[in-house]
Amino acid sequence: MAEENEMVVTPWEVSGEIDYDRLIEKFGTEPITDPLLERIKKFTGELHLQLRRRIFFSHRDLDLILDMYEAGRKFVLYTGRGPSGPVHIGHIVPWIFTKYLQDKFDAKLYFQMTDDEKFLIHPEFTLRKAVDWTYDNALDVAAIGFDPKKTFIISDVNNIKILYSLAVKIARHITVSTVKAVFGFEDSSNIGIVFFPALQAAPCFIESMATGEKVPCLIPAAIDQDPYWRIARDVAPKLEYYKPAQIHCKFIPGLGKGGKMSASMPETCIFMTDPPEVAERKIWNAFTGGKPTAREQRIEGGDPTICTIFQYFSLLFEEDDKALSELSSKCRSGEILCGDCKEKLSERVKRFLTEHQRRREKARNIIDQYFIDDRVPSRI
Repeated sequence: MAEENEMVVTPWEVSGEIDYDRLIEKFGTEPITDPLLERIKKFTGELHLQLRRRIFFSHRDLDLILDMYEAGRKFVLYTGRGPSGPVHIGHIVPWIFTKYLQDKFDAKLYFQMTDDEKFLIHPEFTLRKAVDWTYDNALDVAAIGFDPKKTFIISDVNNIKILYSLAVKIARHITVSTVKAVFGFEDSSNIGIVFFPALQAAPCFIESMATGEKVPCLIPAAIDQDPYWRIARDVAPKLEYYKPAQIHCKFIPGLGKGGKMSASMPETCIFMTDPPEVAERKIWNAFTGGKPTAREQRIEGGDPTICTIFQYFSLLFEEDDKALSELSSKCRSGEILCGDCKEKLSERVKRFLTEHQRRREKARNIIDQYFIDDRVPSRI
């Protein structure tokens, strides 16, 4: 029987106490080092806070992507979303970083909505419901501010023509025993989900197939999706394409004690469509590193390392590293109380949601510009 806090990280489940050093070792990835950050800064002029604070912590072949970029070869970006419900802050944190990469490297982005997968793994889902969530979630993608001329959202269901010719070429090189070993599929698994890894790999190579040239691809995503890209990397040389590179982010915590943010626990999850006052209530109920009473906190101080409120400042809501360090020191010394931090975070989150929701509504008028449709050459 598994230990209560045993680390489990798969494309469908993340639980237990996460040890990122162990994950690097387990998945065979490379840590993002200071010299690698300096190389990125050489091209970007500044490091995104998610790099400075090691929220993106691991990679595969990021150094090779930079080598090729330095030699004058541009790369494309690829990330995605499994549209099974509303988007929350945990989803958009890596999207914000992806926009930084798009802006700094002038890169195209292929954004896959895996509505087929959600239909295949959720018995309660109709295909119509899955596709409806694709279009709803696409509004949140557009609200991040991606360039519509360089961003191609793909609905697996509605844009299958673009994916399928690539997917079958990929599938021919993947055995059933491989996907069983990697994903834990069983004889009772439906054949759709067994084929799905080939579809998720396809966007890695769309630009190469469209242009007839080998185009490097970089995937910013949470590390739980790594098994899909390992398969894509195995297949790439057989198709005479570059292996897709990856840059992995940590899991974004919920507002409860432990665990990543999950829509299945809505009271510890801030959805991008939450009314600001609802988000405020959730923040005031969040788990912190404070003491039971204000008197104890003044004397003993708090622990920002376990505090969800502090983590949200670190992830998104405090750009200034010096201010973040001061906040940590004041917490530890008892100079500030949890209520002070909750009030400050609430105001920032409410402003953030109000602006995102304004852009989200505006995106309804232009969302069709983001979907891939016929915006790639016919050779696809």
